[in-house]
Amino acid sequence: MAAGTSNYWEDLRKQARQLENELDLKLVSFSKLCTSYSHSSTRDGRRDRYSSDTTPLLNGSSQDRMFETMAIEIEQLLARLTGVNDKMAEYTNSAGVPSLNAALMHTLQRHRDILQDYTHEFHKTKANFMSIRERENLMGSVRKDIESYKSGSGVNNRRTELFLKEHDHLRNSDRLIEETISIAMATKENMTSQRGMLKSIHSKMNTLANRFPAVNSLIQRINLRKRRDSLILGGVIGICTILLLLYAFH
Repeated sequence: MAAGTSNYWEDLRKQARQLENELDLKLVSFSKLCTSYSHSSTRDGRRDRYSSDTTPLLNGSSQDRMFETMAIEIEQLLARLTGVNDKMAEYTNSAGVPSLNAALMHTLQRHRDILQDYTHEFHKTKANFMSIRERENLMGSVRKDIESYKSGSGVNNRRTELFLKEHDHLRNSDRLIEETISIAMATKENMTSQRGMLKSIHSKMNTLANRFPAVNSLIQRINLRKRRDSLILGGVIGICTILLLLYAFH
């Protein structure tokens, strides 16, 4: 009976790790899609005076469909991982679980933290994509209004020139913001890659800690230092982003 329950727990852990790996790959691709959408929209804005409106709309429509498909796939993976975590929680609370309940709860909490991180990252990337898409739709509407006004009036008066200059200024500021977002996205991708490596190392260290309790205190000190370094790095990135935004709008 004990061997059967142990095998059940190991099967759940194997499913959780597999789903976490799939989610990690999907989220990296999802982030790259958001970054490529931002870059392509910027290039389309630079070509808007010399090209028709058909190609940008087609490209945007294709990326929108890809975005919707990937979002659904990630949501399904998150739901499956949530179900596996729930089954693991039911197992730890069931009667007849051996005295290793503390170790099982520690493993369950680690999987829950990973699920929470993936969920937060997904919603953040999705919100960034929606914001970029809404901004591009707004800028496209402004460009169409300008072209319609120019073709209807037939003359380039002083008011039109001032309006175009203001529009160019806004577009340059928007480009600086997009470059800042691209830098932040690239930094996030690097941190995601490093997190995968650290997660593997952390898993091995937890295994050692469960086997050798004397190592547990050393691991806790390492985790505290890693958390402190993450806070410092986050603060530096936040300050740099604020300075870039202040520079862009001044």
